[in-house]
Amino acid sequence: MTKRTYERDAIFIENADDLENIVNDKRSCWRSNPSKAIRRQRRYKKRLINELVKYDR
Repeated sequence: MTKRTYERDAIFIENADDLENIVNDKRSCWRSNPSKAIRRQRRYKKRLINELVKYDR
């Protein structure tokens, strides 16, 4: 099972492609349909992007 995505993982992002590699759904097979998994991924990506903005200040 893969590990969860946390905000502190933002330090590992150097370019936009790293964001796709870091964000992964631990419970993708448990989701009732793919749209909920996509929504969850989008939420994690948004949280990581907000952390990157905090680091740049």
